Amino acid sequence: MNTPAVVAENYIGMGIGKVNLCVWKMFLLAVMAGTFIALAGLGSAAASCQMDVPSTAKLITACVFPSGLMMVILAGSELFTGNCLLVIPLLSRKIRMMQMLRSWVVVYIGNFIGAILVAAIAVFSHQLSIFSGAMAISALSTSVAKCSLTFGDAFLRGIACNFLVCIAVWVSFAARDVVGKIVGLYFPIFLFVLSGFEHSVANMFYGPVGILAKGVPEYAQLAADAGVDLSVLTWGNFLAGNLLPVTLGNVIGGLLVGIVYWLCYLCGKEERKES
Repeated sequence: MNTPAVVAENYIGMGIGKVNLCVWKMFLLAVMAGTFIALAGLGSAAASCQMDVPSTAKLITACVFPSGLMMVILAGSELFTGNCLLVIPLLSRKIRMMQMLRSWVVVYIGNFIGAILVAAIAVFSHQLSIFSGAMAISALSTSVAKCSLTFGDAFLRGIACNFLVCIAVWVSFAARDVVGKIVGLYFPIFLFVLSGFEHSVANMFYGPVGILAKGVPEYAQLAADAGVDLSVLTWGNFLAGNLLPVTLGNVIGGLLVGIVYWLCYLCGKEERKES
C-alpha cells in the first residue's frame, strides 16, 4: 500500500489533473458522481424501508450506501465533497484559488443535476410504490427529517460527514488494487451513515425526492396515513435550511483533512529539497 506521505504527494498530481479538466468533461463527470451517490441512496432506502426498528434500518442503509463512493472512485467521476481535498495542491502552490473554486462550482452543479435526475426517475416511474408504498413513506420521512434539522445541527453534522468522506477517499488512494480500495473506503462511509451525519450530495437526492413525491397524490396520502407531516418539504426550506449549512459544513470537514495532511507531509518539503 501507499504510505500517507506518498498519498499526499500523489494527490498533488491528481488535483492538478482535476482542475485542468475542460469544463464540459468536468461537468459530465460531476453528473455521473451525483447519479452514483443518488443511486446508492435509492438502493439503501429500498433495502431498509421495511425495517420496523429504526436502528436496524440505519444499519442496513450504512451497509449499502458505500456503493456510491465505490462507483465514484472506481468508475471515475467528480464528487464535490471529495474535491475539498484540492486544498492540498492549493497550499502546495501547484494550483490557483480560482481553479479550485471553478472546480467546486462546476462539480457542485453537476452533482446536483445528477442527483435530481435520479430523484425524478424514482418518483415518476412509481418506483417508490414498491413494498406496498413503504419505499415512498421511507423517502418522505427521510426528507422531512433532513428539512427539520436546525441550521447549526445540519452544519455540524456536515463537518463530521465530510471529515469521514475525505478520510475514505484518502484511504482508498493508499490501496493499489480494486479490493483494497473498496475495503478502504467502505468503513468510513459506513460510519458516517450509521452516525446520521449529513452529506450535501446525498441530500441533493434525499431532499428533492421527497419534495417531488409530495406532489404525487398517491404518495402524499400514504404519508398522511403514516402520520408524516409534509409541511416542511419546500424548495426554500430544503435549500436554505439543509443544503446550505450541510454544504458549508462539508467544506470545513474536507478542508480539515486536507490541511492536516498537507501540514504533516508536504509543508516545507519544497524548501527542504532546495536546501
